Amino acid sequence: MNDRKDITTLADIQLLVNTFYGKIRADSLLGDIFNGIIKDRWPEHLEQMHRFWQTVLLEDYTYYGSPFPPHARLPLEQEHFDKWLKLWHETIDEHFIGEKADEAKWRANKMAVMFLSKIDYYRNSSAKPLV
Repeated sequence: MNDRKDITTLADIQLLVNTFYGKIRADSLLGDIFNGIIKDRWPEHLEQMHRFWQTVLLEDYTYYGSPFPPHARLPLEQEHFDKWLKLWHETIDEHFIGEKADEAKWRANKMAVMFLSKIDYYRNSSAKPLV
């Protein structure tokens, strides 16, 4: 797209999140996992993700919570995070360009590394994640 711009508004966040999760839901590797857990609660999940990324990227603090615990016991491996990141980067590149777009990619990369590391830890430990 030639008319790409940076991520600057809640509407931009909504476009990014909604498009990204549309790809996730249809993906052969990730779709069954997400659809199986979220079931019919997609509107609530999308709203929560809007608030999360609005807080992270726009510093408009509308998200309160811990993003990791819901993922702690999921059957996720490196390939799942690789696909998640591929779709995230692809979605950003389709719609956005700029400093916040780059930050969104960087933060997702860091989050994927952290989540996989913590999942591996809890998978191999008797410890339970804090809620």
